[in-house]
Amino acid sequence: MKNIHFRIIPAAVLALCMASCADMEMPEFDVEKPLSIQNQEAINGLQNLKTYVANPNFKLGAGIGIGTYNNLGPMYLLANTNFQELTAGYAMKHGAVVLNDGSLSLDAVSQFVENTARNEVSIYGHTLAWHANQNATFLNSTIAPVEIPSQSLPDWEVILDKSFETDDASGYQSNGANAILGFTADGAGFNNTGRALKVTNPAVQTDDWRSQLFVTFSRRTAVGDKYRLEVDVRADANANMGTQAQTSPGGYKHWNFFGAVAAQPQWKHISVEVTIADNTSNCNTIAFNLGNTATTYYFDNLKVSWFNDEATGSTFIERTPEEKRDTLTYHLDKWISGIMEVSKSNTHAWDVVNEPMDDGNPYELKTGIGKTKAADEFYWQDYLGKDYGVVAFKMAEMYGNPDDILFINDYNLEYNLDKCKGIIEYVKYIEEKGARVDGIGTQMHISLDSDKGKITEMFKLLAATGKMIKISELDIGVGVQTTEATEELYLAQEEMYRFVLEQYFTLVPQAQQYGITIWSPTDSPANSSWRAGEPIGLWTQGFTRKPAYRGVVEGLGGNVVN
Repeated sequence: MKNIHFRIIPAAVLALCMASCADMEMPEFDVEKPLSIQNQEAINGLQNLKTYVANPNFKLGAGIGIGTYNNLGPMYLLANTNFQELTAGYAMKHGAVVLNDGSLSLDAVSQFVENTARNEVSIYGHTLAWHANQNATFLNSTIAPVEIPSQSLPDWEVILDKSFETDDASGYQSNGANAILGFTADGAGFNNTGRALKVTNPAVQTDDWRSQLFVTFSRRTAVGDKYRLEVDVRADANANMGTQAQTSPGGYKHWNFFGAVAAQPQWKHISVEVTIADNTSNCNTIAFNLGNTATTYYFDNLKVSWFNDEATGSTFIERTPEEKRDTLTYHLDKWISGIMEVSKSNTHAWDVVNEPMDDGNPYELKTGIGKTKAADEFYWQDYLGKDYGVVAFKMAEMYGNPDDILFINDYNLEYNLDKCKGIIEYVKYIEEKGARVDGIGTQMHISLDSDKGKITEMFKLLAATGKMIKISELDIGVGVQTTEATEELYLAQEEMYRFVLEQYFTLVPQAQQYGITIWSPTDSPANSSWRAGEPIGLWTQGFTRKPAYRGVVEGLGGNVVN
């Protein structure tokens, strides 16, 4: 036991000292330091994690948000001092990079590459071909049925279209000094394109209609008609704009036309459809009420449309399976070549195919057919077939560095050993088709009650492939939220972290030990999208080391290092 020494001064002695001004030697009392403090001091006394890595080819990694790392804050420092490789949690995935027009937004990735390289920390690319976190809106649009114009179907007819690129003010005006009209600079419009209309309300008005923008269109409304308002809006401050129905600018008829329009400092696209009733009939003007908030409003790409039952429309022809396959192969190539080119200077390993195997049929690929898919789900394999993995690995080999290590990765391999066997069989299939697979990643999002026997068997199965083996996303839950976790649970978590690492290093030959990535270095916040509120990390959210930190150190073989 260590002791803390306190000098305690009794009140009577203190009074005597003050009276006599004589020097007195104070008595010492030994107070035993609590065991919890001793344990924490022992953990705090350990070295940074990566100093315990003995295999020079092994990489100790962490999952991290690119924004958090690029901000150069506490997580940036923690990652650089403890880990050798970083995996972006989201920002290097298809859904984060590919925009709705198919172009690639790579500025944040480029900054991540520069920042990691400067700190001699490499990147594990995550992920090239997956069904989740995809820009499914764009991908589905590329294989949507072909539109063929027809002369017989109803359609929307645009009756006002203002882009505000010229000084032509036909179709809009304000009601005076409380709604000052102007324009933004060129390039300050929606999506940083062209210019937008500015309307400034200099002060909060006694009534919101004392500051108004009038928008007038060519056709008067009639009961039963359908109208659509589309506009891109923003404001310097959060504001709500009511919309009035008017028979002409200033000719008020009804307080509500297209509902209230919310504006924020970021551009927002508004699209509202209404069916005309008596109280909004015989009108051709929308009045935007701006008086409740003293701010500047911005309007761009304003359209008013009328649904014409007799207007021209379109018919649609489904694309053939071959057309869909060819189109998606092109876009997969564009995505993989783009992300690898910007990342390859500091990325030498890639999660090429992620989570391919089906949970219920673990020797078969996942499919989206017959499922209600999330908005960001897109199953490449449903269009490219079983060879989608072959295609992805060939592209990764083509566009990456010659010595890149290419992985296939999946979850629950320690829970469902048939799934582990299934992914091994899929690797064999991919290689039989002429592609190169260097390694297999096992995610290992596990808990205290995970079956240790199955964990051991999984490592044996993976090691027998002769491939590089990576624990790609390791985190361990304790069965409760952080607010309910006890010291006993934290010590059990420590033991499980140590067990997993020891099994990996014992059962996977050194030449096949690629690395281990701690998926959540800190405990998960309550608002996280991943294991929300769970104490899964090696550090608390306040960056205090937990017993799990010591478990990883000892699992790395660092229990004898001071």
